[in-house]
Order: sequence, then C-alpha cells, then structure tokens
Amino acid sequence: MVQAYNFLASWQLIPEKCDFQFGIAPKSGNYKIESIQNAKALSISINWVSLENQAFYTQYNVVPDEQLHPFEDQDIADTIQASIINASTIQTTFFKEEKIILEVINEILSNGYMKVTQKGLNKEQQPFINIEIYHKQLSVLPYASSVGSVAIRPTKEGVIKHKALTAMEEQTNMQLDQIKQQIELLARQAQEIRKRKELSLMIYEAKLNFKPQIGHTYLLYEKKDSTYILSLIAPQEWGGNGPFKQYISSVQLLADHTWKEV
Repeated sequence: MVQAYNFLASWQLIPEKCDFQFGIAPKSGNYKIESIQNAKALSISINWVSLENQAFYTQYNVVPDEQLHPFEDQDIADTIQASIINASTIQTTFFKEEKIILEVINEILSNGYMKVTQKGLNKEQQPFINIEIYHKQLSVLPYASSVGSVAIRPTKEGVIKHKALTAMEEQTNMQLDQIKQQIELLARQAQEIRKRKELSLMIYEAKLNFKPQIGHTYLLYEKKDSTYILSLIAPQEWGGNGPFKQYISSVQLLADHTWKEV
C-alpha cells in the first residue's frame, strides 16, 4: 500500500532553509521514511547533530490508517495517529493523556524538497512551529536523521554514529578533493593539448622553407595575405616584423610532432 509514495526516501537537512521556534537547532541531519515489509506501516528514523556537536537519534513506526495506536515510548506519548493525505503528504499526531502534544506534517514541495512542519506546545505551554527543509539523498545510507522528532536526547548510539559520520565526511571530502584536483589537472592538460593541436594545424598550413627539427624553437609570423610562415629569424633581428604583417609567437616542435608555444 505504501510503496508508491513520494516521501519514501532518505532526506538530508538543509539547515539554512529551516526555521526553529523551539527545541535543539541542528547543523546537519537526515530523515528516513521507509515501508515495513509485510506490514501496512512506515518506519521513521531520524538522526541529527546539534550546533554543539551533540548527536541525537530516534526511530518509531506508524500505521497510516487514521487510527490511534500505542506509542512505543510511553514517557513521550501514549498514542500515535497517522494518515496519508495524498501521494506527497503524510500527517502524524502524538497524544499524551488524550491531548495533542505534537503534530508533524511531511510534505513534498513542487521543487522536490521535503518540508517537515512540527506544531506543538513548549514547556511554557505556548504554541510553536518548527519548519525543516530536506533534499532527497542520491543514495540510501544506513541511517537517517532530523531535529523535529520525538526523543530529544543524546544517546550512546547517536554519539557513535556522529563519530562515524564525522570520520566518513572527512574521508569522503578528502577523496572528493583529490578527484576534483585530478579533474582540474585533466582539464588543464586537455586545454593544453587543444591549444597545441590548434597551433600545430596553423603551423602545418604555414609555408616552410626548411625541415623543422624536434626540440628546436622557431618563429611564427602572419603574412600580409593572412597566411602564415615559419622562420628562423626573430623580430628583433628584422628590426620589427620584417616583411610580414605581424609576429605571432615562438614555437617549438615536440617529439610527437605537435607544436607548443614558448
């Protein structure tokens, strides 16, 4: 029943797009919603890291049938109720002593982001609204996370996950930097080869009055008829450009018979 819904994915928090009126603001987080095999239920797992580098984790299941069901952690809520509004929206409500203590709406926006709206009461019984924005992860990681969940307390598992996540981020960022440097190097090399090719085509179309030698440097001039000529005489030896329209550059013949500018 739940396999076709758009919110079934792993999502990564975009902290700068969020708005928090209550609770612990995160600097990073993930939110994972998946269907449970052989059951008409959803598993929601949430993992985030606070600005103070505290790691938090929680996980709970919901049955989106609009009925009240006992909640696993009775210290937080007695019952939970979930309903799928449409293919892109699910609403979950937590009850304590038959009163609503938290309402969570997961909604897929037109730009593909997931918006999580949390409505509840703070410790002073004043209403608050927290807004979280997530983008879908390209790959499904073996964990999930976010701030606006139910259990707002650090756990050993969360700390372990945070350390592992930090190490993973450092390693993957280092590897991505290395790949980026390699790509930039390849791009520079490709650009250099392209320049050599264009220069070589220009020279091989030029007039040659001698046989160029590999490793030797020559002078490329443009003639008055817009053709090119290769010469052994430098502009200063002519006292200018000599009989030619303009001096282009000094060039050297390489072993692969391409030319480079020197």
